[in-house]
Amino acid sequence: MSPSRCSTLEATARYRDRFKDHAADNHFRNEQNLWLSSVGIGTYLGSTDDITDGKYTQAVVRAVELGANVIDTAANYRFQRSERSIGKALDELTNTKGFKREELLICTKGGYLPFDGAPPRDVRGYIEDTFVRPGIAPLEDFVGGSHCMTPGYLQNQLEQSLRNMGLECVDVYYVHNPESQLGAVSDAEFYLRLRAAFERLEQNVAHGKIKMYGVATWKGFRVPPDDAGYHSLPRIVEMAREVGGESHGFRFIQLPFNLAMPEALVLRNQIVDEVEVSTLEAASALGVAVVSSASILQGRVAHGLTEDIREPLGSLATDALTAIQFVRSTPGITTALVGMSSREHVEENLQLVRVEPAHPDDYRRVFGEE
Repeated sequence: MSPSRCSTLEATARYRDRFKDHAADNHFRNEQNLWLSSVGIGTYLGSTDDITDGKYTQAVVRAVELGANVIDTAANYRFQRSERSIGKALDELTNTKGFKREELLICTKGGYLPFDGAPPRDVRGYIEDTFVRPGIAPLEDFVGGSHCMTPGYLQNQLEQSLRNMGLECVDVYYVHNPESQLGAVSDAEFYLRLRAAFERLEQNVAHGKIKMYGVATWKGFRVPPDDAGYHSLPRIVEMAREVGGESHGFRFIQLPFNLAMPEALVLRNQIVDEVEVSTLEAASALGVAVVSSASILQGRVAHGLTEDIREPLGSLATDALTAIQFVRSTPGITTALVGMSSREHVEENLQLVRVEPAHPDDYRRVFGEE
């Protein structure tokens, strides 16, 4: 694999050093042999129109200029429009702004139906025309009519994402919400399907089309083991080892984490070496990086915060900044993703580049611990 296609330690260190005069200590974290920003830009929400496309492109460019080198998207976000907006931003960043592609961690996901710019009138017809007739995946592989993670389907989606963003390599490729399958298939069948997906992703690591892979979940790591949608992280990592050896590419998970959804920190739902631990503790023990989605829960934890939360986290200018500060200060969270669809949102939220994460003693006071 040519390192020039993907993010590298040398290039991400160079990106970090661009901000050495004003970035706070520990804004950049060394994770998976890369230097990654503690706040990243997400691209999930927004209208499916040209104006929003342009705003997302501007937002991604501005985020990189201000110190966020983690960019997250998915094939289905805004019906492929978010990926295409990122592609335009990358073109501007590398051709006119002086940045190198290798300085950035670009993450996308496959699993859900992406559609193409807008939802079709006939979803079944879209599936048949786009996936069934070309032999990519049979209709029965689409669980709930919307989710598929067979090797052929994921390969198709990866190739599409690479085209959308003008890339040779995606740094992190996530299987998107694999727990979506668990309502339709048995636990044993689920892990067989996930193993087959990992085998294909390992092939793409070997071919240089992805650097690392993982799973991006909504509830899989936030529920107790007896929940039907539960994921065992040790089991998943062991499966990756069986498929890819000790140097396997399964190195990231993404999950919601915020002031209203702290389960990854407080729920001991994983077993590592016969000890019950939280998902964050398990990930640390297993060499897996954790990226937080929904860091401000679409704004729902970005207002009305009480002083006993605001003060330990630094009495920042806004509740939105305080909510992000909570996530980026959590032990075990590498990057807090924040959906930012405008330049103005980026400039407000990336004030945190200059702010130290909360000290562990202050962080514990958020939970009433001294």
